[in-house]
Amino acid sequence: MDSWSGSCQACGTEGGPLMKFSLGKDFFGRPYDRLSPSSDQNPKWYCTLCSMHKNLHRDFRDIGAEFDKLGVGHGSELSKGDEFRRASLRLQEIMAILKGTQQPSPFLSGHDVALLMERLNTVTMPV
Repeated sequence: MDSWSGSCQACGTEGGPLMKFSLGKDFFGRPYDRLSPSSDQNPKWYCTLCSMHKNLHRDFRDIGAEFDKLGVGHGSELSKGDEFRRASLRLQEIMAILKGTQQPSPFLSGHDVALLMERLNTVTMPV
């Protein structure tokens, strides 16, 4: 993890360590490399709290994308019962974290998370 001496590019906080997350795994364990596309040559730098919220946003986005695939009949990680349950639990965790923070997330709204949770509840869980 690198640090940079500027301010957080999400909330503007100055004076603390800043981080970027460019490599790793997405929510479903697939390789995640944000810096590979030629369109992303300027990585963003976030304070610790915004980094956590960015990770929550990434998980939310991954679950939402898989839900959209499931809805149109394409192969989806959510068609696996264990992944479906894990995604549902992760959305509950994200909602609890959002409700427990003093400041709103710069990346994610509780309304959007609640909406995706409701959408997931309308689907019959795979076995």
